[in-house]
Amino acid sequence: MKESIVQRKSFQFSLKIISLYKKLQIEKEFIISRQILRSGTSIGANIEEALAGQSKRDFTAKMSISSKEARETKYWLRLLKESDLTKIDVANELSDIHELIRILTSIVKTSQSNLTKN
Repeated sequence: MKESIVQRKSFQFSLKIISLYKKLQIEKEFIISRQILRSGTSIGANIEEALAGQSKRDFTAKMSISSKEARETKYWLRLLKESDLTKIDVANELSDIHELIRILTSIVKTSQSNLTKN
């Protein structure tokens, strides 16, 4: 089965988040780095679960969780960008998370709409 766009983008984003986590650890930033690692990699994990969902409702619920994790990740990235905790540039990660949020929002809205039609 061919990998979906959201599946591919979320996996690539997870790899970027792991790299960011390593950089933050080197700079001795331990709290936010763990939060970003957890929420940033959870996005793709929940998408994978959604794609194997047992029902349309299950799919929608897992995609909604992915969307929430993406928004949490955006929050942590914004904190890093606007605080004095580190000088690491997170502009690329912020751009990527905005794109993932747009995709996931569209998927969730469409899925919810389809649920109410049935």
